[in-house]
Amino acid sequence: MPQKTPESSDFFARHRLLLEAAVAAAGSREHWAAYPESPSKTAYGEDAAKLGETAFRDQLGRPFELPGHPSEGAVSPAENSPYGFLLGITYPRVAPDEAVAAAKAATRTWRDAGPDVRAGVAAEILARLNAASFEIAHAVQHTTGQAFVMAFQAGGPHAQDRGLEAVAYAWAEQKRQPGAARWSKPQRKGGPLLMDKKFTPVGRGVSLLIACNTFPTWNGYPGLFASLTTGNPVVVKPHPGAVLPLAITVRVARAVLAEAGFDPNLVVLATEEADERTAGSLALHPDVRIIDFTGSTEFGDWLETNARQAAVYTEKAGLNTVVLDSTDDYRGLLGNLAFSLSLYSGQMCTTPQNLLIPRAGITTDQGVRTADEFAADLAAALDKLLADPGRAAGTLGALVGDSVRQRLERAAGLGRTVRASTRVEHPDHPGADVRTPLVAQLDAEADRELYTREWFGPVSFVIGTDSTAHSLDILRETVRTHGALTAAVHSTDEAVLTAAELAALDAGVHLSENLTGAVFVNQSAAFSDFHGSAANPAASATLSDAAFVTGRFATLQSRRPVAAEESTHA
Repeated sequence: MPQKTPESSDFFARHRLLLEAAVAAAGSREHWAAYPESPSKTAYGEDAAKLGETAFRDQLGRPFELPGHPSEGAVSPAENSPYGFLLGITYPRVAPDEAVAAAKAATRTWRDAGPDVRAGVAAEILARLNAASFEIAHAVQHTTGQAFVMAFQAGGPHAQDRGLEAVAYAWAEQKRQPGAARWSKPQRKGGPLLMDKKFTPVGRGVSLLIACNTFPTWNGYPGLFASLTTGNPVVVKPHPGAVLPLAITVRVARAVLAEAGFDPNLVVLATEEADERTAGSLALHPDVRIIDFTGSTEFGDWLETNARQAAVYTEKAGLNTVVLDSTDDYRGLLGNLAFSLSLYSGQMCTTPQNLLIPRAGITTDQGVRTADEFAADLAAALDKLLADPGRAAGTLGALVGDSVRQRLERAAGLGRTVRASTRVEHPDHPGADVRTPLVAQLDAEADRELYTREWFGPVSFVIGTDSTAHSLDILRETVRTHGALTAAVHSTDEAVLTAAELAALDAGVHLSENLTGAVFVNQSAAFSDFHGSAANPAASATLSDAAFVTGRFATLQSRRPVAAEESTHA
């Protein structure tokens, strides 16, 4: 077995307390975060913001350097900032077969290093990514359209926390079995049967990360770090519209791996042109044994059906649903919901789409509000929230692409529009396409075909139902059939809350209750909140739990009889 390098040993010693704290936090589900979420000088240093922006600006229009990376020329994916300019960056081109072969060839020493060393290296990668959070934030902002603060938090520290959470689960699950044991079976005659046994966690093989356009790091880091820590090399296949955040990640990972004495090809970047489709070829490669995917239901279903040689972890689309029954804080409900619909222009997999409310209305601290009145009140709350263009731009960000724009245009003809989507002029980026949410009223019976498919983007429906019980039936049925990442309920009646919890359990979806303050249904806290659920069709995995990591490795044993001379002294 190869010797650990001083660097790799030091990484585990350096980060051991952090890893132990992360394991404890995942076990307690209490609030804990490893990386500061505020882009402040106190947390990141006096010059961090300036240096990060400079690093981003200096990269524009230039080849992205990955020393020692396999390359067969250059790829120009034509990354366009949703804020109105072309990034103009080229990346190394690697054919699918060559990417997988390079990653596979790097595996053995990484496997033999063991869980402690791998977890230490992974933690060091995350520490250096955290130090690069400002550069990553600009890369995320100008590939996804997120506003800067959101890009910093979700693309940086929050993504890093999700990555560390995956490392913690992977490390703990591999350590669940002892490294060695002496087996002693008593016999009726003579001494016991003695065997020495060793237990080694071994990765499944090459891991493929197929990343999305909207949250390349937040959705990408869990799979990346779960696979690395369990002994698997990773081929990172970014969305062609959002390569830079993951290219930076790959560069950092390769540098740390090389310093620790490992082949940097344990992490390979597989970039494609905008019109190429390499994900399918990579996914079916016989040496690809793990796949992490975030994106469309269509391709996620295809992966689950066809990539039979691999363990496939998907996060797809769904019908995120809110059930409205009653509230003692109507103003807080409206404000919380308006912000949830507006954040990143609804371009989050957790944004509410279907708002179910009895046609006769709900009881509130401001009296009964019918479905029509609620829809008008929600429109007014959105108007108030987004009245100031500067504040609106900081909340909405920019539309990530043409598909969202086209979907928004189609939605304008659905039902009865109670709040049309409007354009907002961005104070700093006149080329940005900033849109406010569209809210339309539908009927639970007449418009079922419309609200039972996902309208990704700033589109939500106020859906009139017969009663709260009817709303809960729709929640249960639509989520069970079509999937969802989130569900929410507002009620002052404990019986209704209990019924909503049962409906969510039946449907297999996480539930939020009576959110009226600074916690929003489309936000998820690492180490405490589970994201996604294999219990409904919107996902086949949860970020993060033990099931997210245990399928990435097997524990193999070797055994031999204890030598006679050893047996005498046993």
